[in-house]
Amino acid sequence: MTRRAVTRTLVYLSLVAAAVIVVLPLGVVFLTSLKSEDEMARGSGALTFPDDVLHFGNYVTAFRDGEMLSAFANTAFILVVAVGGTVLIGSMTAYAIDRFTFRFRRLVVALFLVAALVPGVTTQVATFQIVDSFGMFDSLWAPITLYMGTDIVSIYIFLQFVRSIPTSLDESARLDGANAFTIYRKIIFPLLKPAIATVVIVKGITVYNDFYIPFLYMPSEDLGVISTSLFRFKGPFSAHWETISAGAILVILPTLIVFLCLQRYIYNGFTRGATR
Repeated sequence: MTRRAVTRTLVYLSLVAAAVIVVLPLGVVFLTSLKSEDEMARGSGALTFPDDVLHFGNYVTAFRDGEMLSAFANTAFILVVAVGGTVLIGSMTAYAIDRFTFRFRRLVVALFLVAALVPGVTTQVATFQIVDSFGMFDSLWAPITLYMGTDIVSIYIFLQFVRSIPTSLDESARLDGANAFTIYRKIIFPLLKPAIATVVIVKGITVYNDFYIPFLYMPSEDLGVISTSLFRFKGPFSAHWETISAGAILVILPTLIVFLCLQRYIYNGFTRGATR
């Protein structure tokens, strides 16, 4: 009993420590966003509460001067198209690899694995030249194409789930006259809901938080996204940490709300994908 109590105590202490490590920086940013410029100039402590008034005007300033309305719109468009394309391409690729027999199938799977192991930074020069030659540079289609065409992990997630679907369902559908696309659309795709939820959440968070690709391929100010909108505060607001913190909170809120609402899907998706 003593050993069990000690073990349980250590588990709870580790969980509390991990929660503090995660929540503490967010708390500092949130408290800073509610302070005035004078408080920050006086060197207000990071964990101290605002003096008297909560300055929600910092959020208005961050939203207006950071042009976050257009940034949210651009991000939403890229997110919907890129994630939707990733789901279709990944599920179709996994279905083709698992259900069809063709020459060099093992080689194709091996090449997917090799592509996942190659550091992306080593191919950036060639990637930039290809994007520019297609006329997609400085447009929303540049990041959309790159997000859809470089997600090997999603293919492997779908592949694990497709392999768990009995082939007898395919055979029954073929006896009823269904072709390959009908089987995919009416049988395979509906059964991939856990994998789809996992890919949507993981890919969505990746696209939402990515800074490098939008910054490199969309230099125009009117094509800013959420991640690059914070970069606008680098110049005129470099010393106004209350405004920068308010902008950071505005960027964090959507992903936090979505994750809290859908966290059980991502946990269940990873668990089921790992055990099949």
